[in-house]
Amino acid sequence: MTAKNFMKWTAIALALAVAAPALAADVTFVMRNDHPNAVEVELYSQDRDYVWPGNNEVFYLDDGETKQIPLSCEEGETICYGAWISGDKQSYWGVGPNNTENCENCCYTCTGGETEQINLTE
Repeated sequence: MTAKNFMKWTAIALALAVAAPALAADVTFVMRNDHPNAVEVELYSQDRDYVWPGNNEVFYLDDGETKQIPLSCEEGETICYGAWISGDKQSYWGVGPNNTENCENCCYTCTGGETEQINLTE
């Protein structure tokens, strides 16, 4: 192989590596509403501008309901949940509405599988 061909193939390989899409993974958030009121939930990527379910919609959990929320995400992406009492965004869990609060233990790494059950209590 000539030096010119080597450089050509190196450039092609580098271009393909840069253009390769991020690896996708699936994760399921398992959430239980142990609050006496219904709650609304959104899941927020901390690595890109993305929200599940998106389009100004929310996941809705009646009181006492457990819901499995499957989503596709990028491998290694950090996802945090925000939940609040339906109709009362001042009472929240996790990062709250619009991903604006700090939280402990409300974020998960997208590596496949499912989270432990997340209990939203009073």
